[in-house]
Amino acid sequence: MRPSAIQPSLHLAEVRYEIRGALARRARALEAAGHDVLKLNIGNPGRFGFRAPAHLTAAITAHLADSDAYGHEQGLESARAAILAQQHARGVDAEGIERVFIGNGVSELIDLALRAVLNPGDEVLLPAPDYPLWSAATILNAGTPRYYACPASRAHLPDPDEIEALCGPRTRAIVLINPNNPTGACYPRALLERIVDLARRRGLLLLSDEIYDSIRYDAAPFTPLASLAGDWPCMTFAGLSKVHRACGFRIGWATLSGSGERVEAYRDALQLLAALRLCANVPAQWAIEPALAGPDTISALTAPHGRLHEARRAVLEGVARSRFLECVAPEGALYAFPAVRADVLPAFDDNEFALRLLDEEHALVVPGSSFNLVDSRHFRITLLPEPAQIADVFARIERVLARMEQEQPESKVA
Repeated sequence: MRPSAIQPSLHLAEVRYEIRGALARRARALEAAGHDVLKLNIGNPGRFGFRAPAHLTAAITAHLADSDAYGHEQGLESARAAILAQQHARGVDAEGIERVFIGNGVSELIDLALRAVLNPGDEVLLPAPDYPLWSAATILNAGTPRYYACPASRAHLPDPDEIEALCGPRTRAIVLINPNNPTGACYPRALLERIVDLARRRGLLLLSDEIYDSIRYDAAPFTPLASLAGDWPCMTFAGLSKVHRACGFRIGWATLSGSGERVEAYRDALQLLAALRLCANVPAQWAIEPALAGPDTISALTAPHGRLHEARRAVLEGVARSRFLECVAPEGALYAFPAVRADVLPAFDDNEFALRLLDEEHALVVPGSSFNLVDSRHFRITLLPEPAQIADVFARIERVLARMEQEQPESKVA
């Protein structure tokens, strides 16, 4: 008898991660066939000529001899102390380094944070569009995502009343991504205060993904959610990958704030899960303290005439030149989230567009539906290329959209 094929977990049928999915595999096939593909699908600074600051790599090199053994399951004490000091400077009342967890990137910590709180059937409130790892981690930990809308018509900001309407007896947590991926929205303080109030009244754990906290444009605001939450439980996520352009280091951290009686059991659950995976990558943890205590290396990139600021300008100019596109200007993070206008191209499929852009013009973007957005007319593009490359990409986008317009039934009849 031939052995049966091994079947994957049923949980995976509901999981999507198109950022590195079928389109990315198609791009690799095109490259293997000899085509140059401009990959605008991932916020990966090292692929666009950015380097981690030299004082971070120097710290790792200096401590390689100290990195052979397993470390503490929550991370190096000196690194956790530096993270805690940053949080205290931001007005966050986190009680000690035992509340700080260092992981192999924020991705690992998102999974641990949800695994520590969810029972089968529990619900997590997530933004739509969301960063799809949050949805995937919720589903893989037997939870159910419930999405609150952040539409372009509202500058991609949520409505707290709409969020509260989604709350039910199984709702356990609310996730915020600020500055937002994929939209670039930065949440005003008054909005955050209302969400904290909602969490208090409904007994929800706050999970705040702030990995892009210092990547902001034109003086856009940033208020750490935990500074407003005070004694209410809040888990804040950050790391080296974006602000410090060190994605490959795979270092993220999470700080748990809130009063002791409210978070003690949850903290112990997080420590247990951290211990089960032994520890995070030790050598790269030595870069945390110099990253947080050393010179600011991101502001020059996001300020006017800085490379990221100019790339953002190139995106907005490309949208302004287009007959088909509109876009809410991103206030932060490393992406823009343009949309195709319904009045110009009524019959539009974002996945078809992304595939045609890849096949016909050899440029890779992520369709908006990949971010758990229903009936999406959006796509995400990274701000990491040089401005001239971005201008070229928007010329390619315009050509594909023009061809799609010509192929619509109305156009053929006309």
